[in-house]
Amino acid sequence: MSIHDIPLRTLSGEPSSLGALAGKALLVVNVASKCGLTPQYQGLERLQERYAAQGFSVVGFPCNQFAGQEPGTAEEIATFCSTTYGVTFPLFEKVEVNGPSRHPLYAELTSFADLDGAAGDVQWNFEKFLLAPSGEVVARFRPRTEPEDEAVVKAIESVLP
Repeated sequence: MSIHDIPLRTLSGEPSSLGALAGKALLVVNVASKCGLTPQYQGLERLQERYAAQGFSVVGFPCNQFAGQEPGTAEEIATFCSTTYGVTFPLFEKVEVNGPSRHPLYAELTSFADLDGAAGDVQWNFEKFLLAPSGEVVARFRPRTEPEDEAVVKAIESVLP
């Protein structure tokens, strides 16, 4: 099964998959509304605006596994992201990224190593995985790496379709 075929649900609960975005470079991020890193939404949205027309999308997955920093309902998350940060990129249902209930998407993503060669569990909110248009994971950036960090931008630009 391709990463594009893994069943997902949109934030509003509709069945979906990353296949709906096949052919685009994707930056998959586990997000949270009440985290010290939450202002990264600004950089993620700027990346979305800067590269969307070139075949790129940020894809957000709310996660409440880190200190309960995403406690909201789907509606509360959508409202927060829209009104606070003007988020236009797709948001999917709240998922678990680590542990025995890890979502199958994150089971695939976490097998990819970061720049230091470390694979495994997501460290915290706002860990970023870059997928080539084919669905191949090509880069992993840990949570404190800002979305507009030069390494992230260069990696995105290198896989734009």
